[in-house]
Amino acid sequence: MTDESDQRSYRLISGEFSTDEAREVLMTLIEDKIGFHERNNWSRREHKLDTDDGEKRIAALRQTKADITALLESANEAGMKLSINCNIEISLEQA
Repeated sequence: MTDESDQRSYRLISGEFSTDEAREVLMTLIEDKIGFHERNNWSRREHKLDTDDGEKRIAALRQTKADITALLESANEAGMKLSINCNIEISLEQA
């Protein structure tokens, strides 16, 4: 069971970005996360373990990437900047 002291929040991204800056920051995060799941799935396959959850997560991340790419293209065409805020919330859980 967790209590308030077992929860943390960290600011990962905060600010206004050009579309090029936003693309670099966001695509790097998404690609790193996809790579993590791909490596994890490879290891799980080597140990003959199920990879369904990882495959679903990769598909969801690829869809997120496509959605963000479309948003960035629209913002770029309109000459807009993007305000991006991203916090990481961590809760300690029993193993």
